[in-house]
Amino acid sequence: MTTRLLAQFQDLLATPKKCVVIPHKNPDGDALGSCLAWANFLSAKGHEVAVVSPNEYPAFLNWLPGQEAIVKYSVSPDRALQHIAEAGVIFTLDFNDLKRIDGLEAPVAAASAPKVMIDHHENPVDYATITYSQPEIGSTCELVYTLIEALDATVLNKDMAACLYTGIMTDTGSFRYPATSSNTHTIVAALLAQGITHEKIHQNIYDTFSAGRLRLLGIALENLKQHPSLPAVYITLSQQELDACDFQKGDTEGFVNYGLRMEGIQMAVMMTENKEENCIRMSFRSKGAFPVHDFARTHFNGGGHHNAAGGVSFLSLEETVATLCNKLNDWNTHFEK
Repeated sequence: MTTRLLAQFQDLLATPKKCVVIPHKNPDGDALGSCLAWANFLSAKGHEVAVVSPNEYPAFLNWLPGQEAIVKYSVSPDRALQHIAEAGVIFTLDFNDLKRIDGLEAPVAAASAPKVMIDHHENPVDYATITYSQPEIGSTCELVYTLIEALDATVLNKDMAACLYTGIMTDTGSFRYPATSSNTHTIVAALLAQGITHEKIHQNIYDTFSAGRLRLLGIALENLKQHPSLPAVYITLSQQELDACDFQKGDTEGFVNYGLRMEGIQMAVMMTENKEENCIRMSFRSKGAFPVHDFARTHFNGGGHHNAAGGVSFLSLEETVATLCNKLNDWNTHFEK
């Protein structure tokens, strides 16, 4: 963090304000963890804070300290919009384009309050008064920790640490993705020193499968197919298959990563049918050189990181599979030989 950027935050937070903190739609561990930790910090420094989520989030995040106070726009739209309209400052965390907050895009863009972006995704859109963007960092929670440490490290507490550890753990793939650095582990050491129980956090996230989610994983693995000529695999899940397993938000979290566990595979794609939104939700993961963020942005209205990205298709599931395979043929030179 530069001295100039730190000074901007210090000036902004010098007097108590009404603060709104917003994660992206369908918030994951990093989005929710960073928002809750940052909200906790702001509250400790005397600000009035509301976390406003575009929609609900997976049940395996329901234990996070402070999550019970989150205002969900999809559930309480009037309360959410009131917080935004009355905000003295709006913090947007773990996304860098207002399109990522869906129905909240217009009211946030129209709000008179200054906007602050804290994010680690590539190609940020220029909408914020203050932008703290570092795409080379493995998680937004790492950025929030760095900011808290620079502003007032004495305020860090066990609840903040639990939220930050959750986001770092999940967005680094339990510390195995390339963006995991020595500084990542230094931050984790500081969080552990706050007294968090890291094995319990891991259990809360990864060891809470329902019977339906396990059945759905079995179906997903059964549906896994490899591209006929490239080191890429894809998984499909139809709405009928989701319904048969009593699908709940977050049930497919991490499924796409199973494809990368196959020897020699460099890319995996998950395609999940969503009849309610009339689209196919897509998750892209890769190892090595294949730039899934560029691929998703070019062909599937998406983006993200070099090795992890998301996208969407408005074709049928079958047409999406065919389009994916055809486009991968065009990108064959990006695979390592």
